[in-house]
Amino acid sequence: MLVVDDHPVVRGGLVGWLAAQPDLEVVGEAGDGLEALALVAEHAPDVVLMDLRMPRMDGVAATERIGVAHPSVRVLVLTTYDTDADIVRAVEAGATGYLLKDTPLPQLADAVRAAARGETVLAPPVAARLVSRMRAPAVDAPTARELQVLSGVARGLTNAEIGRELFIGEATVKTHLLRVFAKLGVDDRTRAVMVAVERGLLPGPGAGR
Repeated sequence: MLVVDDHPVVRGGLVGWLAAQPDLEVVGEAGDGLEALALVAEHAPDVVLMDLRMPRMDGVAATERIGVAHPSVRVLVLTTYDTDADIVRAVEAGATGYLLKDTPLPQLADAVRAAARGETVLAPPVAARLVSRMRAPAVDAPTARELQVLSGVARGLTNAEIGRELFIGEATVKTHLLRVFAKLGVDDRTRAVMVAVERGLLPGPGAGR
């Protein structure tokens, strides 16, 4: 298996634990998606344990590339993020499982074994989110432009400043915001940003990994 994580301490801990298992072999480790692609091509591991948010190439993009070039390789996501957007992006990219970094190490080793057998492995909170999402009534999602406008709001910009940044009129900015309010079920700018972050439509404060 291959371990991919941009945090050296986390990566080292995972490699040490997994390599100590008598039936698991760690063939390499990578700090970002590009390194992962090169090592997958070189070693063809059965399973890639993949972090999501990394420099140069994130885990979703790497997962998708691996699925195209090496369809027999299973990608098991291991991340601290459990937003709907992250989960859906990873699953749609072809991840065979999605675990959180608070997963106990013995369960993680079992999950790697299960992924190697081709089984789907989901952390309980992730499974619950997916089920809830499938059961929720369909609603119109904010468009890319509407999210750009809302991102400007999240950064504290005025409507005029957002308009200048996006090369649109201030009236158009207001129209986009009203549509976002309706889609998110809110009636003010602050609440719109909060709900968008909660739903994974916008990154939260300090999100960098």
